[in-house]
Amino acid sequence: MERIAGGRDGAIVRVSGPLVEVEGAKDLSMLELLALGPRSISAETVAIAGTRATLQAYEYTGGLKAGDRAAPTGGQLSALLGPGLLGQVFDGLMRPLSSAPLWLTPERAESAAEPTVLTREWTFRPEASTGTRVGTGDVLGTVPESGAVVHRVLVPAGVSGELSWLAAECRVHVLDTVAVVDGRNVSLAEPCPVRRPRPFRSRLSDTVPLHTGQRVLDLMFPVARGAAAAVPGGFGTGKTMMLQQIAKWSDADVIVYVGCGERGNEMADVLDGLSQLEDGRTGGKLIDRTVIIANTSNMPMMAREASIFTGITVAEYYRDMGYNAVVIADSTSRWAEALREFANRNGDLPAEEGYPANLASELAAFYERAGRVTTLGGTTASVTVIGAVSPPGGDMTEPVTTDSQRFVRCLWTLDRDLAYSRHYPAVSWTGSFARDADAVGSWHAANGDPGWAGRRARAAALLAESDRLAELADIIGASSLPGHERVALLGGRLLRDGVLMQNALSPNDGFCSAGKGAALLDLVLDVVDACQALVARGVAATTIEQTDLGPVLRAREDAGPADAAAVRARRDEVLKALEVLR
Repeated sequence: MERIAGGRDGAIVRVSGPLVEVEGAKDLSMLELLALGPRSISAETVAIAGTRATLQAYEYTGGLKAGDRAAPTGGQLSALLGPGLLGQVFDGLMRPLSSAPLWLTPERAESAAEPTVLTREWTFRPEASTGTRVGTGDVLGTVPESGAVVHRVLVPAGVSGELSWLAAECRVHVLDTVAVVDGRNVSLAEPCPVRRPRPFRSRLSDTVPLHTGQRVLDLMFPVARGAAAAVPGGFGTGKTMMLQQIAKWSDADVIVYVGCGERGNEMADVLDGLSQLEDGRTGGKLIDRTVIIANTSNMPMMAREASIFTGITVAEYYRDMGYNAVVIADSTSRWAEALREFANRNGDLPAEEGYPANLASELAAFYERAGRVTTLGGTTASVTVIGAVSPPGGDMTEPVTTDSQRFVRCLWTLDRDLAYSRHYPAVSWTGSFARDADAVGSWHAANGDPGWAGRRARAAALLAESDRLAELADIIGASSLPGHERVALLGGRLLRDGVLMQNALSPNDGFCSAGKGAALLDLVLDVVDACQALVARGVAATTIEQTDLGPVLRAREDAGPADAAAVRARRDEVLKALEVLR
């Protein structure tokens, strides 16, 4: 087909859903964006063969036809990052949705290009001195009203030299120049390519735990700041609820929640919950330090593929300001399905279950962007990545689940049987792991809790022994077991129901501090030790089993979220009651 005249433009020769082939566009490069057709649909170059290029379109391609114009833009898929991100909702291409109700219609371009994004004024406060030498990552000033965390305006990567001009405190737009460094203008916002990791000075090897507020994670399967975790679980096992709890209660400075191919009502619940929940740090709303990227199942498929990279780029942007960010991707399975559909349309040779052969490398490219680093400005900050996996039919051997396990430091497998018995969070203690548990134990030992590793080891051993004995009891009956084994069974139940189970809807139990979690685990372990001592003295196991141990189970609900003292007092009461059985 004859190429459309004019500059580097080409012509569309084939459209198959999100796959578009273009002929005759000059000097195209990989990952370059093109504007297609009369609506300037965004599409990215993914393959080049001679004069023909294959593109993946990020928007609905209905109405595109052969012969329509394809105009190269010269740039890659980028997000304009600056003040005003926190508390807002964006689509997978970082276009605002909060004030764009018509984004699904042909008028999307006018709605998504919300003029207030560029015309809103912000207060810039300088924090550097004119005439001094500044380097990459140095703070030039702040924008205080941009959310629950102070927005810092930094010297861009690759720029250093004399600060020849710096704006005084004033009201500016995001693209207005606020500083001149070595002849380069610096504004409040900067475009960031989403597929290219933002640079940092060095990656740190020491381990600092991320406190999630969920006991089964913090006590048994801890995640370190800057690590990656995967949450595989079948339908109905509580993935979204657990991720929402982490978003609400983790001790991160900034949360980036990516709804990747999930149902719209779930994203609405996330937005509603974050909008109403009070932030204990600032006294405002939790959403004021959250960025939501919504690319739900009814949105364009390839924008879903880009959304997780957009989300982690936003997190890296705040990491470079010195903040600890958490990216929650729900779910990577829906993202992988987008890869599979495009690969099938492109005629690529399918690998296992139809997924493309490069699925593992694509997952690695995502998870490897997590890390705790020294930024270019010399501060310590981190990006922690938590990705949900939705295996079809709960099959934990499918490719996305098995490949994810290779690249994460934590695996929080959700068990269907636990979920159906209403044990939440339904994290399986047999199918989960935490590769940084030993390092986290060392951190706790150095920070005032030398018994953390020992408690975790004892709890894991008790759970394993209880599971073994439960299978045996199903065959011969619990009453046939020796007394010390019946106490181990009892201890397993107390541990599961009194510590590992957590009520997300309870004001006392929805969040658990590190101190309260340690006190609850000590409560159960000390009660089990006391019961074993009674059996050793000849007290019948039946007598112990008939003793009211309800206070042990109710301690998590009765004590406040950080009231470790109340739990310790409950422990003393229960131990005193057990002494009567001697």
